[in-house]
Amino acid sequence: MDVMPLLLLVAGSAAVAAAARRTPVPAPLLLVAAGLVFSYVPGVPEYTLDPDVVLPLVLPPLLHSAATDSSYLDLRAQLRPVALLSVGYVLFATFAVGWAAYEIVPDLSLTGALVLGAVIAPPDAVAATAVARRVGLPSRITTILQGESLVNDATAITAYRVALAAAVGEGASWAGGIGEFLLAAVGGVAVGLVLMVPIHWLRTHLKEPLLQNTLSLLIPFVAYAAAEQFHASGVLAVVVVALFLGHRAWEVDFATRLQEDAVWKMVAFVLESSVFALIGLQLPVVLKDLGEYEGVRAVWYAVAVFLVVVVSRFVWVYPATFLPRLLSARIREREDNPTWKGPFVIAWAGMRGVVSLAIAFSIPETLHGGEEPFPGRNLILFLTFTTVIGTLVVQGVTLPPLIRVLKLPGRDAQAETLAEANAQAQASRAAERRLDELLSDERNSLPEPLADRLRSVLERRRNAVWERLGQVNPITGETVDDTYRRLSREMIGAERAVFVKLRDGRYIDDEMLRTLLRRLDLEEAAAYREAA
Repeated sequence: MDVMPLLLLVAGSAAVAAAARRTPVPAPLLLVAAGLVFSYVPGVPEYTLDPDVVLPLVLPPLLHSAATDSSYLDLRAQLRPVALLSVGYVLFATFAVGWAAYEIVPDLSLTGALVLGAVIAPPDAVAATAVARRVGLPSRITTILQGESLVNDATAITAYRVALAAAVGEGASWAGGIGEFLLAAVGGVAVGLVLMVPIHWLRTHLKEPLLQNTLSLLIPFVAYAAAEQFHASGVLAVVVVALFLGHRAWEVDFATRLQEDAVWKMVAFVLESSVFALIGLQLPVVLKDLGEYEGVRAVWYAVAVFLVVVVSRFVWVYPATFLPRLLSARIREREDNPTWKGPFVIAWAGMRGVVSLAIAFSIPETLHGGEEPFPGRNLILFLTFTTVIGTLVVQGVTLPPLIRVLKLPGRDAQAETLAEANAQAQASRAAERRLDELLSDERNSLPEPLADRLRSVLERRRNAVWERLGQVNPITGETVDDTYRRLSREMIGAERAVFVKLRDGRYIDDEMLRTLLRRLDLEEAAAYREAA
């Protein structure tokens, strides 16, 4: 197997994503644009998006990473809007887009149009998270978009399977479709519930961080594969397990958490960068064999489907936001009255992504029996591709200025810092009481300087958050927090230089050098987190 194309994809997409951090353009958009450009550069390999790779091997770790970074409590608080979007909207979009495509495109069967509707119904988890993180959306909107994108793939994949069965002639009924949806949803959640407790128990009882992190990398694949074995939703199984593990992450050993955080950031960065570049690289593939649909007709169909996708989301989001309030006094009493601005942003933030393309590429080339070609398959691929590109470019580019124009209230940094300071003060008081209890036992006796050092660590941790609210140094422009971090790095750097010099002079060996450097690295990381 030639691994060079894979290495070029990973290295190239990582380089573009790194460059995007120096520009105002979100990384997903720059990666897609780079993929479109390089897809026609001579010598660049042809990359075909394989659904047998993307769905079981790329999607699970991306979902796991996004779900563990999400808040179970916040998602539970926004359960109604998340469910209305991840289930209700996806089914609505499947029928709305499918019916519109059936009316717009001649010779496209209704079942084939519904396949198209299911394919492009779900907004993408990676795109929503990446853009929301970049533009600083209000926390409630971010939670709703993240929650929707975590679950909606399960709804779309199930709707696609039902529509595909009807399209290829295997037969499908309303009762069968509802049954398959319930099996996928209930089964996926059930598999996740069954797996999450033993997996968490294993994580808390393994004492070797290397083994714990190996297990962490395997978890999303195990959950996905186990659910698919029962014809349930692997997506839901991965999300349920990841939400539970993220919620209980504090019970895992600190060394595991440190390593795990670094490992998953790298995995998510590589996969996110690669999948967005892959989207752009599909252009030559989807333009092949369009046949009678080439040229102006294809462009008209693409624009029409894109507009239907955008409009149908608005048609769903506003009633889903305000109707429950009109129908339920309990909701009106419990929740603040939303303005029109929040739903507008949620409706506009419906970017599609790699999952839609992967599902489209999984459409069989022939109908049931293998003799007759699947009608309109190449057109469905083309319309899926243009919708993904259109939503990423049009909505992704305009979302940041739209948020600025609407003047949505962002996160209150000062209020969050005050809450953090109060939480740290309560924790420090509890730690001081516990320290006094321990030192009162003669078995824990320490020399007074060492006991004072423990107390000074608590005091520094307690004061660090309050110092963030302090004044800026008029000479350097630094906050107290920035100065502390810089001086800490300088001191540790001086120590590090001495250790290296002693190793070079053969006073200590390389093994001891690595031990000493790791200790300094942990101290530097702790100082950075205290000041961050």
